[in-house]
Amino acid sequence: MGELTVGGSVAWPQFLTVALLVMIRISGLMVFAPIFSSVAIAPRIKAGFVFAVTLLLAPAVGAVPDARPSLDMMAVLGELGVGLVFGLALMMLNEALMFAGTLLGMQFSFSLVNLLDPNSKIETPVLGQLLSWLGTLVLINTGLDRTLLAALVRSFRSVPVGHAMIQAKTGLALTEMAGGIFLAGLQLAAPVIAAAMIVEITVALVGRIAPQLPAMVLGIPLKTLISFGVLIASLSLWPGWIESHFTSLLDMAGRLIAKA
Repeated sequence: MGELTVGGSVAWPQFLTVALLVMIRISGLMVFAPIFSSVAIAPRIKAGFVFAVTLLLAPAVGAVPDARPSLDMMAVLGELGVGLVFGLALMMLNEALMFAGTLLGMQFSFSLVNLLDPNSKIETPVLGQLLSWLGTLVLINTGLDRTLLAALVRSFRSVPVGHAMIQAKTGLALTEMAGGIFLAGLQLAAPVIAAAMIVEITVALVGRIAPQLPAMVLGIPLKTLISFGVLIASLSLWPGWIESHFTSLLDMAGRLIAKA
């Protein structure tokens, strides 16, 4: 156990210091990361999970050559910042899905149909909730929750405890990444938006050519049906997109903490 052992016995002050720093880093991740931040998981289960992972990781983390276990303010804030960087970066995937649901709701005439999101305690579009659940199912099915934990474990080698320091440029980089939410949501909703626009243009032309036909009455249900058909047809591509986007966000978060 390296520095955590003195004369063959455990150096409890160093062990507890390392364990506390590890717990802080993991706790920062649990605040925002997909799946782990869900309120559907009871707080005592989250606390037990964090405690168990901390006990498993603390001996290995303390044995890292550059580890500097100390409970000063910079070390605590640095560990918390590393966990928050991971969580905030990955939270952008869920926000992109919610934004795509907002755009799709406008095409389906569901712009006024909202549900109370138990995570954020605010009203969110019903399609946004549906897509968020789809993203969660994809992450669990593909094992990306375990990939996230593995990336967090690797972060203790790239940024040993006591060396983490979040700088202002890291916050600016996260802000730039947040701008990609709108582009990602638009990419997901683009096929449905294009189909709905084509239907609207067709209905408008039919209404001009044959004013006696109830084009405006048929336009809304026709647009909704075709939009649903396009959405169902494009759902087969969504799991691959969600997986690749999650992986890219995870890589970006790893690079950010490495440069911090």
